[in-house]
Amino acid sequence: MVKMTKSKTFQAYLPSCHRTYSCIHCRAHLANHDELISKVQVLQPFAPNVVNVGCGPAEERVLLTGLHAVADIYCENCKTTLGWKYEHAFESSQKYKEGKFIIELAHMIKDNGWE
Repeated sequence: MVKMTKSKTFQAYLPSCHRTYSCIHCRAHLANHDELISKVQVLQPFAPNVVNVGCGPAEERVLLTGLHAVADIYCENCKTTLGWKYEHAFESSQKYKEGKFIIELAHMIKDNGWE
């Protein structure tokens, strides 16, 4: 459950009882660890749901897994580019990525309950 608020700095706060990832630049909540599809720390986490993130326009890019239409995503609070969202996959084997987000490790920090 995401709590929406207008009285605090960020648009949404994730529950404090869960391990979360936040923007390393301003600490806005971004994703719940338990909802990540890929938790491989060498690569970027692959998340179906994020908060406090805006999307730019989609453009076609050739990535390691083929041609995709992706949109850069940014932190709604500090406007830092964080990664991208898969809008469309041209390869049938990559369709599962559509609508999912990649947040680059360099732009996130672990928060809440990681001790």
